[in-house]
Amino acid sequence: MACAGPIIITAVPHRHIQTRIPFHFPPMARAFLGSTPSSSLLTTSRLSSFTPSLITNQRRRSLRLTTAAVVAMSEFPSEKPIQPHPSLEVIGGGCDRFLPALKDLNLPYKPFPVIGWNRHLETIFASFYRSCPDVRFRRECLRAADNGTVALDWVVGDDLRLPIDAPVLILLPGLTGGSQDSYVRHMLVRARDRGWRAVVFNSRGCGNSPVTTPQFYSASFLGDMREVVEHVTKRYPKANVYAVGWSLGGNILVNYLGQDSSSCPLSGAVSLCNPFDLVVADEDFRKGFNNVYDKALARALRRIFSKHADLFNDMPGEFNIPLAANARTVREYDDALTRVSFGFNSVDEYYSKSSSSKFIKDVKIPLLCIQAANDPIAPDRGVPREEIKANPNCLLIVTPKGGHLGWVAGPSAPLGNPWTDPFVIDFLVYLESQESKASASSTDLTAAETLV
Repeated sequence: MACAGPIIITAVPHRHIQTRIPFHFPPMARAFLGSTPSSSLLTTSRLSSFTPSLITNQRRRSLRLTTAAVVAMSEFPSEKPIQPHPSLEVIGGGCDRFLPALKDLNLPYKPFPVIGWNRHLETIFASFYRSCPDVRFRRECLRAADNGTVALDWVVGDDLRLPIDAPVLILLPGLTGGSQDSYVRHMLVRARDRGWRAVVFNSRGCGNSPVTTPQFYSASFLGDMREVVEHVTKRYPKANVYAVGWSLGGNILVNYLGQDSSSCPLSGAVSLCNPFDLVVADEDFRKGFNNVYDKALARALRRIFSKHADLFNDMPGEFNIPLAANARTVREYDDALTRVSFGFNSVDEYYSKSSSSKFIKDVKIPLLCIQAANDPIAPDRGVPREEIKANPNCLLIVTPKGGHLGWVAGPSAPLGNPWTDPFVIDFLVYLESQESKASASSTDLTAAETLV
């Protein structure tokens, strides 16, 4: 399961290093669960702060609206409700609020013939053969308060072609994933085509990002997430900021939204293939064909660790460096390194306390969750349906097929973007449009109040 504990990073000024020389990642998806490409769809699977920005005249309002703005929004004509197709499970306390954004949910989910009918075949096919858009990045290395480093990959040319208030989308890949992954790039290109600014958050050691301290990242480590969000919102104070996370990235994102609910400045978020309950995911991960994923992902983790093993040689405590270097399963790697690094007494305690299912009830911004009922790595039985139903800010879509980060369906199948991409963007664009209406409405109310 790989990665985070309750570490608190004190707020200090960031030191960032920008590399302005554009670089390319290889254009096609790499070999199944390979090294840097270990960020293939499967490898990303592993269970793969600030004060809320006080709204100033520089930054637009968050979707957590004032009473006046809510009253004003109620005056907008209601949109025709969507009736989701019976092939989809669509639930959540936010159904009435968010279904108008997803106009194509009335269409059936149709897996691509042959490929889309077997969860393992679909997962592996998407990892190997899905097209990978060519994107040029400008890398910014962000130094965290504890001297750790994460790499932010911005699209070259966006600052020249986009206005300063264009919405910003932070992308969180799965475990060992990064800017090179096909599913990340498809989402990035789709957001860019809608006039959004997108940035990929490469965690420590991922996407060839540097490792500058004897600590990687984990499923519940929120220090880097807080600093990245703070950095992005300060850089673009007039823009609304959103986030999308896949697999482990989705788990980290939902943990952040729940645990920092009172201070989170994001205006909306999407979680895809989130394992949610890491104890359940760990149980299933070690059964049957899933052993193939487990061994492949452990190999990817070993590869990243081997590049930086010297940093851990003199570390005190229970670190088991030989086991980490030779781990055959993700559980072995987490027991040897991750749970020790983040202060957990056992790997089971790490998985239990890192599960985002515990925190989704506290999410206070719009959140769309999309899962596949046959996901071999993020089990359907781990999805916290009751908590999602009870939260008016959440909407859950479960497709009957899709595998893990596969979703080989829709008009772009089999080699194009996942079926989920249009829904993700429609949801985010809808939130941004509602944000604009609310901001304009509250501005009108303020102006009217000054005349009274």
